[in-house]
Amino acid sequence: TVLDQAPEVGAGASGLPAGLAAPHVSPDDNVLSRITRAGVQATLQRAQALLHNGTDWALTGVLEHNLAGKRRLPPNSPDHHSTPATAAQVADAGLPPDSPALWHAQAGWIRPRRLVAAQLQTPGVQVRWSQQVQSIERRGDEWAVTDAQGQTLGQAPWLVVASAFDSLALLQPLPDFAVPLNPLRGQISFGLMADLNEAQRQLLPPFPVNGHGSFISGVPTPEGLPGWFIGSTFERNCTQAPVRTEDHAANQVRLATLLPALGEAMAGQFEPGRVQGWAGVRCTLPNRLPAVGPIDRARLPGLCLSTGMGARGISLAVLCGELTAAWLNKEPLP
Repeated sequence: TVLDQAPEVGAGASGLPAGLAAPHVSPDDNVLSRITRAGVQATLQRAQALLHNGTDWALTGVLEHNLAGKRRLPPNSPDHHSTPATAAQVADAGLPPDSPALWHAQAGWIRPRRLVAAQLQTPGVQVRWSQQVQSIERRGDEWAVTDAQGQTLGQAPWLVVASAFDSLALLQPLPDFAVPLNPLRGQISFGLMADLNEAQRQLLPPFPVNGHGSFISGVPTPEGLPGWFIGSTFERNCTQAPVRTEDHAANQVRLATLLPALGEAMAGQFEPGRVQGWAGVRCTLPNRLPAVGPIDRARLPGLCLSTGMGARGISLAVLCGELTAAWLNKEPLP
């Protein structure tokens, strides 16, 4: 049973119109790199099973413009899907020949709301919308969730709190609870492909590009028309998600840094009345890793958490769900 405070799917950060499933790489192949590699694989497999290719998601590959040389593959990389970009791939992105870049073959774009909606259609899953959970408490061998009036909304032996930054308010009253969740607001800017002229279209890369935010084109907007997308911004310690004009300007600078020729050509697309926006609040932990699984088996049996995925929710959420299911059913971890 899923209890959601919103009236429909994707009211939180999963309402992002379009984003990327792409791995993180590091010279020492650290934990974040390893789990995003596994997570991207899980997400893409789930998308292939449940979504429409070309309209809901696509395995396009992603070029990472390695600005400032921050991203380096480890020696003898275990991931043959991530390699130095070829000269042809760099050229296709519209970057100068000497631009440092990586190519991630096992990566692509996805519309998160479509994935969430499809997963909620799983047989046996019941969704109850507009459920304002105020508190959680242990009652005998079960967990109960109640609303502001003290009415019980649900009761079960296992409870998974997966409410992004709102998880903190539910868990803080518990004894000795300490998970340092932080809110992270992000805004993307997007527009319609139909508004681009032929010269601008000629500069569009045939695949998504990331490395300083990400740029995606040819993907349906929330209204269904093909669009382009750039973002997102990163604003720490912000729990509200209004769409702001100044963030469109920040995303214009982001595009000009990521893809200079395209950014210059598309400057006029960020004018008021043309550009559209979406903003949401993600949730992070200081170590940049998600908080997932049983919180304290001894003192809080049956209570699990799944949050803290930051800007990598598309790459990590499916894997975190699989991990949680394995713990709940005492199965081997994926």
